[in-house]
Amino acid sequence: MTRIAIIGGHGKVALLLSALLTGEGHSVTSFIRNPDHGGDVAATGATPAVLDVENSTTAAIAEALAGHDAVVWSAGAGGGNPERTYAVDRDAAIRSMDAAAQAGVDRYVMVSYFGAGKDHGVPEGNSFFAYAEAKAAADEYLRGTGLAWTILGPGALTDKPGTGLIDVDPSPEGDRDTSRANTAIVAAAVLDLPRTAGRTIEFRDGTLPVAAALEPDA
Repeated sequence: MTRIAIIGGHGKVALLLSALLTGEGHSVTSFIRNPDHGGDVAATGATPAVLDVENSTTAAIAEALAGHDAVVWSAGAGGGNPERTYAVDRDAAIRSMDAAAQAGVDRYVMVSYFGAGKDHGVPEGNSFFAYAEAKAAADEYLRGTGLAWTILGPGALTDKPGTGLIDVDPSPEGDRDTSRANTAIVAAAVLDLPRTAGRTIEFRDGTLPVAAALEPDA
């Protein structure tokens, strides 16, 4: 049994991921900001724990992560407020990486998005700009750590059922629809696939079973 920490535990992807992981026999601690969300988290089989990462120090996050084998970042400010977007999606995310290292939690999975990076192409006046900048900075920082990291880049998220079928590195010009359920399936899969460490995996709903798409040479 692996102990997995999920930061941003009440998000739609995180709730689906919690249910998958606990169903596989893993122990999941799901960190949430609002204690009122604890019931939803517990219903997935995970253990809810209150942690406001936006306002927590690196040391406090490290203490919370101690004893886990892996951490999944699935938190986000939810857009709307640029200042808070930078505070959560960039600054808190980076503190969580430093905290994971301090706590000896080597495996780190970041849920990002398809097209993230310095060349994201989002105009500065666009409401998505702060999020794109914040994710680019956080992803770049993660790549420079000594953690066994994997960055996931799902396309445009939908609430369609999970098929367990994806296409990796799809064309930017094509359909980008990616179900949250498939995103959770991919996140659960990479935690069991050590060879995905050190990779940025962009994907969308597609045609290949997840394991085959992630490790075509296995």
